[in-house]
Parts: sequence; C-alpha cells; structure tokens
Amino acid sequence: QVQVVESGGGLVQPGGSLRLSCACSRNIFKSVTMGWYRQAPGQQRELVAGMSSGGTTYYAPSVKDRFIISRDNDNKKGYLQMNNLMPNDTAVYFCNVGRSLAGTSGSYDYWGQGTQVTVSS
Repeated sequence: QVQVVESGGGLVQPGGSLRLSCACSRNIFKSVTMGWYRQAPGQQRELVAGMSSGGTTYYAPSVKDRFIISRDNDNKKGYLQMNNLMPNDTAVYFCNVGRSLAGTSGSYDYWGQGTQVTVSS
C-alpha cells in the first residue's frame, strides 16, 4: 500500500508564507506526476499545482507567481512553497501521487490525509 503524508500547514497572516511537504512511502513516486490540491469548505477540490516526473509544471491561475512546486525524487518527497498568502487560499491542502497535470486519474491515484492552511489576521 502506498502512503502519502502531508505536513506544514498552519495559521498564517495575509502576505505570509508557508511550505508544505509531502512524503510518499513507495518508489512509484519517482515515476509519476505529483500534485497539490485544495478544498475549501463548501467547494470542490481543485488542482493548485502539479509537477511531472520529468519536471513539467502546472499552476492554477490563482496561485501562479505566488506558489512554487518542487520535488525530491531521491527522497520521495514533494513540496509546495506558498508565498504572499491571501485569505482565499484558506483550505485543506492535499498531496496526490499519480494523477496527471490535468488532474485526471490513471493507474495510480494516491492521496494524503490533508493539511489545514488558514490565512487570517
């Protein structure tokens, strides 16, 4: 079984920064796309940023130029650096291992339990 664990969420003031981490338990991480999704109360889960195994990235327009996705394949970890956070970034953030940069599921589709990010003064 593949385990995906997020960490790094918390409460931050508007304009602040947070760095989320995602750890995957299996080597499959190295060969598939990883992505960060978020879900705010009453809203659908949305793809925020994704990175393929080869380094191609996708960013949602709402976070482009503020968020940076990265990955460390050797250690099976992914990261989301979030800068200039705004109140509407408040959501539970999930790491996914396996979905495409378009957010579609395929042979692999593993989710973490999510980490809460709250942006408030």
